[in-house]
Amino acid sequence: MKYLFFYILLTFSIVSYSQTNDNSELKQMYNDDQNSRQVEQIDWKFLTKEDSIRRNRVHEMLESNQIVTGKDFYRAAMIYQHGKDSNDYRMAIKLIKTALKLDTTISPWLLAATIDRELMSRKEPQIYGTQYFIGSDGVWKLYKIDSLMVNDNERKKYKVPSLSETREKIRQMNLKEIENFYHNSKSLELTINLIKQEYKKGNQSAYNVSEHSINSLGYQVLHSGDLKRALKLFKLNTKLYPLASNTYDSLGECLLLLNKTKQGIKAYKKSLSLNPQNENAKKIINKN
Repeated sequence: MKYLFFYILLTFSIVSYSQTNDNSELKQMYNDDQNSRQVEQIDWKFLTKEDSIRRNRVHEMLESNQIVTGKDFYRAAMIYQHGKDSNDYRMAIKLIKTALKLDTTISPWLLAATIDRELMSRKEPQIYGTQYFIGSDGVWKLYKIDSLMVNDNERKKYKVPSLSETREKIRQMNLKEIENFYHNSKSLELTINLIKQEYKKGNQSAYNVSEHSINSLGYQVLHSGDLKRALKLFKLNTKLYPLASNTYDSLGECLLLLNKTKQGIKAYKKSLSLNPQNENAKKIINKN
């Protein structure tokens, strides 16, 4: 992988400085960088300008030796990783490598992701498999990858999922939501039948019938005031996912709301047996 090593004019060495704490200004910049990407609708024109301002400030900090700790370098790397071209990504690679040398508790995932992003910027195949995108058809897709450059053991070293795990994640991202089917069909019976059918299909399913998805729909129905219909969904979830503590926790909550105390406590006890750390279940059981 010789082409992954780059020469960067701006260099920095690992030496001792008077600063021993993380740079508070940089920490705030990092938080702003992350929070700006959590909003529902991103104004990319504005964000691109803000990203540029943050990168310029990081550059100033580097020149004045204000970036010292491992976490400083990690945060600086993330800001540069949200850059606009190969030069920015190369700088991010340099920064995250320094962060990893200074602080072994930092996850190396960012290094793998930035290497992939730099390769993408040069229209080269990625090698770790961290980058995917939404196609013109609205479907999530994995960016082209050279699967021979890095094996799954190397991916594991960098906290990156195996290629099969990544492809499964993308498949799940493209699944239809049962909540939408329920609201469109206005039928719980049809929705339950769909869940059962899709569950049997396994990784060939077209709908998201995960434990979390069913539980989420159950709470939507519960919060609408239809406790008996919600109960059907929670019971179904325990049958499909009998080893999941949370399914029994939710079932117990619904049963208690229906004044089925004995059955509800039984469900909470089952949840606690599957997860002894379930403090909510402990609290409910002791209270009753």
